[in-house]
Amino acid sequence: MDELAKMPGIGPKTAQRLAFYILKIPAQEALSLAAAIQDVKEKVRYCSTCFNLTEEDPCAICRDATRDSATICVVEEANDLLALEKTNEYRGLYHVLGGALSPLDGIGPDDLHIDELLDRLPQGIEEVILATNPNVEGEATALYLRKLLKPFEISVTRVARGLPVGGDLEYADQATLTRALEDRVAL
Repeated sequence: MDELAKMPGIGPKTAQRLAFYILKIPAQEALSLAAAIQDVKEKVRYCSTCFNLTEEDPCAICRDATRDSATICVVEEANDLLALEKTNEYRGLYHVLGGALSPLDGIGPDDLHIDELLDRLPQGIEEVILATNPNVEGEATALYLRKLLKPFEISVTRVARGLPVGGDLEYADQATLTRALEDRVAL
């Protein structure tokens, strides 16, 4: 229970439920779970090009010749990349920063994969999409990157922000409504 409780989003009660679940399942299922955890730690690494998680280097996305190699979408973490891939809408390349700028947490530009992103730009890149999270750290990171990318004379775009599909205006916070108005589009 103590080890499970160390995981993000797992509190003491959930850790207890998981521990008792593991005790109740057949030994082979528990050993399969342990083997899967061991495999992840031994086989999964970062892609040397985009810093996505992969078992093969470069990752499948970087190797895919059918993707738009003139566009790079910059995300904070590999799970952000996965979320975008699930939409089946984006067919370009990615670059995973490994976090966001956060001076209060001691995370500066040298702690992220920013230099590696800049190294990729002379390779026929026409557009960089900044898809950092819409929070203080993500916004600061996007602004910082925009300044760094300006001399490259490429298109730099930011993912739209605003109201979620299916949401109600009355329940949206003031910052979200402000962003939705700022980022409105013509019909």
